[in-house]
Amino acid sequence: MRRVASTVTIVTAADELRHHGMTMTAVSSLSMAPPSMIVCVNQSTLLHEVLLSARHFCVNVLRHDQSSISTAFSGAVSADERFNVGAWRRHADGPGYLDDAQANVFCRKVAAMPFGTHTIFVGTATEVLLNEDAEPLLYRNAAYCVPH
Repeated sequence: MRRVASTVTIVTAADELRHHGMTMTAVSSLSMAPPSMIVCVNQSTLLHEVLLSARHFCVNVLRHDQSSISTAFSGAVSADERFNVGAWRRHADGPGYLDDAQANVFCRKVAAMPFGTHTIFVGTATEVLLNEDAEPLLYRNAAYCVPH
C-alpha cells in the first residue's frame, strides 16, 4: 500500500476538554446520498480518543505547498502546539479548520466501527468550504510527492 499515492489531509475534532488534529491519508468519500466521508483512525492515537466523544470532525484537504503543516500534525510538533503552525480557525461545531486548505469538509459523526487496529468513523457532510483549486499534497512510499 506504500506505493498507492494518497491525498494528505489533517483531520480535526474537539470534545468537551480537548482540541486535536492529526495528518491522515486513510480518508475517503463514502456516499453522495447522504454526502458522507470515512476516516480510519488507529485506536492507539489521541485523535481516536477525541473522536469517540466528539460529535463533529473536519477533513482539511492540504495543498501541495502545505507539507510543513502536515509534518507538524504528523508528530513533529507536540499536540499542544500544532495549531500554531498554519492559519487555523475554529468552527462553531468545535473542530479546527485550516483557513487556506484546498477544502474543508465539516462532518457530523454518525457511526464508528472498530476493525483490527483502527476504527472507521463515518460522518455526514454538513458544510464544505472550498479555496482555490490547487494541486493537492500527495504522499507515496513514505514521502511527499513534489509536483513537476
